[in-house]
Amino acid sequence: HGSQGGMMGMAPQQQMDVIDDELQCDPLYMAPTVGVIPASDAIAKKMKVKMGAVIQPLAEDPSGEPVPVVNFGASSVIRCKNCRAYINPFVQFIENGRRWKGNMCSALNDVPKPYFCHLDGNGRRADLNERPELRKGQVEFVAPGEYMVRPPQAPCFVFVIDVSAYAVSSGMLQATVDTIKEQLETMPGNPRTQIGFITFDKVVQFYNLKHTLNAPQMMVVSDLNDVFLPVPEDLLVNLSESKSIVNQLLDALPEMFKANACQDAAVGAALTAAYRIMAHIGGKMCIFQASLPTLGPGALKHRGNPKLLGTEQEHTLLNAADPFYRTKASELIKVQIGVDLFLFSGQYTDVATLGNLPKFTGGATYYYPGFHPVRDGERFKYELGRTLTREMAWEAVARVRVTNGMEITNFFGNYQFRGKDLLSLPNFTADSTFSCEFVHKQPNVNVGTICMQSALLYTTSQGERR
Repeated sequence: HGSQGGMMGMAPQQQMDVIDDELQCDPLYMAPTVGVIPASDAIAKKMKVKMGAVIQPLAEDPSGEPVPVVNFGASSVIRCKNCRAYINPFVQFIENGRRWKGNMCSALNDVPKPYFCHLDGNGRRADLNERPELRKGQVEFVAPGEYMVRPPQAPCFVFVIDVSAYAVSSGMLQATVDTIKEQLETMPGNPRTQIGFITFDKVVQFYNLKHTLNAPQMMVVSDLNDVFLPVPEDLLVNLSESKSIVNQLLDALPEMFKANACQDAAVGAALTAAYRIMAHIGGKMCIFQASLPTLGPGALKHRGNPKLLGTEQEHTLLNAADPFYRTKASELIKVQIGVDLFLFSGQYTDVATLGNLPKFTGGATYYYPGFHPVRDGERFKYELGRTLTREMAWEAVARVRVTNGMEITNFFGNYQFRGKDLLSLPNFTADSTFSCEFVHKQPNVNVGTICMQSALLYTTSQGERR
């Protein structure tokens, strides 16, 4: 779980080892697609069942049992020098506890002096009961300095809200500000949390929320192709310091735009503006959009064509029309920004193109076609509330390892690769999952147990690297 090794063992048929279920990772965090692994590639091909796992590192345990936290202190996090797998319940201690044999690659490792403990008559460490990492399949490791590129940043939320005519008339703007206002107290990271707001129609509106002001100040930027920040340092503020000003803004927005007749939406320019506000810190960008982007960078055209449905060309409607949003996603990942996208239009929306923003930044797309508060309000309120308050991992990366002789061939989920097997996840949440698939690297696997270990390295909302 998390930067935890989620640790799971599966026995190849033909040489079934007895695996202690107590040591296994809870299926809540890692769920394999198969219970046994064919001993040979030939049998696997005949089986025709994909071998893999669905991984949800920050899943919430319904029983409320916390994942044990392990701090190695002086000896740093203990890993195999050869394959870099983390120590786990399936490793074997030998030479009276002076060395340990890895379960993924069988390499021998010296036990660091601070971690040394004698073995009993059964070859088990005498301190086993005080070592969750040797008894549990899911653990949180406290990560020392070498696991950080920079000090852990404060959680940051920037809201990018459509205020064009349909956004106001549909009730979307009112529902959005009401829900954000309700959740201000419960957003993670207090009292370090940073917050900012941008609104847009045919221009981009910024808001100075400095806590020394009597009321929020709106500034308008109309140059969509070269958006600049009017007061760079006061657009992102500490939520606990500026809470009263933030509340004033949320109360005022529906009134300010209630007579807005503008039908246009400069989404791309607003997105660029939000990126510039939060690039130094990273965080979560929430975009609320009530129509197709019509102006400035990233403007899209209606391309829905019912005649293509059911034909060989239907798949073209599911491809992105414009690389702008895919390119932006790559820029956002580099500065640790993840996007959650909320779409409300009753007209053609081109979700296939816009959806690239969350898809590659570890976020999610929520779609309420033709938003109506009576029909959709409760679901939207729940989904936005959950988005703002659930457990979150910031500046995360994930990797999955598997026993020698097997290899991981594919990953599925909302992420981007960094290197050949490192998933880059600017925001990762209690509801986020990714999946992987593995195959035989060699014709036969000559081990009793196949092991798979997932690791998520991340920063908690409280600012601890795990």
